[in-house]
Formats: sequence, C-alpha cells, structure tokens
Amino acid sequence: MSAHKRARMACRWNLVLAVTLLLAVPAARAAEQQAGEPPGSANDLREFRVGMPVAALPASGYKDLVCAAAPEHALASWSEFRACPADPAGRHAVRFAYDEQANPMARLNDRFQGTRVAGQPVRLSLLLGDDDRLDGLRIETDPDARLYLRKKAFLFADQVRARFGSEGWTCAEGKPQGDEEPVGGVFYREHCEKRTDTRHFVLDRELYRHAGQKPDSFVEDTSLLIEPR
Repeated sequence: MSAHKRARMACRWNLVLAVTLLLAVPAARAAEQQAGEPPGSANDLREFRVGMPVAALPASGYKDLVCAAAPEHALASWSEFRACPADPAGRHAVRFAYDEQANPMARLNDRFQGTRVAGQPVRLSLLLGDDDRLDGLRIETDPDARLYLRKKAFLFADQVRARFGSEGWTCAEGKPQGDEEPVGGVFYREHCEKRTDTRHFVLDRELYRHAGQKPDSFVEDTSLLIEPR
C-alpha cells in the first residue's frame, strides 16, 4: 500500500472517530437527562424539546427556514416566526431542513444526507407560540422522496412507536372508500394518539392507491405531531 493511500485511509478513519465521539456526547447527555431529570426533559428530536424557549433554539445546523403554510415566505431566523400564519391554536409553523455542512457523516454515507428521521426523508416544522416557546413539533414523510424510499414511508409509524413506547396508543383504522385499494396487499388509514405525563402524540398514516393508477402512483403519508399534554 502506498504512503499516499495509507494517509488517505488514516484521515478517513480519524474523521469517523471524531464523528463517533461527537455523536456519543449528546447520547450520554440524553441518558443523564433520563436518569436524573423529570420525565419529558429529554429532547424530542435532536436539540428540540417541546416547551423550550424560542431564544434557546439552535442558531446553526439548520437551514431553509420558511413558513410551513406559506413556503414562499423565507425567514432569516427562528425569531421571525410571527411572520408566519397562525393555526387555530395560535401557533406559527416554521418548516426547516438539516444543514448537511454541519454533519460530517453526510460526506461518508448517503444515509445521513438530506433531512431524515430514522432514515426516512421528512419535512420538519416547529410550532412556535406567541408565548415565545416551542409549542409543538411536526414530522411528515416527504412526498417528494425517491420512489424506493417513499414506498417505505408507512414504516415510519412503527419507528415512532419504537422510539416513544409501543404501549398506551389508542388507534382508529379506516376502511377503503370509493375506488381506493391496497398497495401490494397493504392498506392503511390510521389515526393514533398517546398521552404521557408531559406529551400528547398524534400519529397518522395512509397507504393506498386509486384504481387504475400507475404502479408508481399511490398515496403514502405518515405524520407525527408532538405537543404538550
């Protein structure tokens, strides 16, 4: 093996080691929170925790901030959230994406590229209230993801249950209506909710196609809303 090749391999392994250590620190902190702080104190997603003040939202690592209800309206920072339309509960939804430049793993593995949760391409929105707090977090599977990933979007619901606990969900399942039919023998129109001491989870998923649609045309959406109880 040439000296140049050995140097390249050493550089790559050093990068992997550095990233591993960086990822280990938040994991250790999360474990400390769960062991030593009240339930609900651990973050819900990355640095985001329902109930945290807007002033504490991370200033880096995220990009493309826009109003979820008006994507043509770009924001320069979280603090501009009031420029976005409010929902009936008075919350302003700000959609955003992960900044790959802040994630060294994105240069090594495409699984870390783009905005993903549990490996699934998603659209993320923070629901910010006029009380200057994070009043909710919405995660939706990305309808514009590549076909082979979009076909797996219904599995995100199972990953949510694995992350937040499989017990305590109350679910209602709908039946096909009109010309709706299963995709590969699978049909979902499911609405689930779960309440803990500190959180209210709302999980919805759909998977079906309309009769006569092309094989690559189907409805498949999974969304999760996390809000205070």
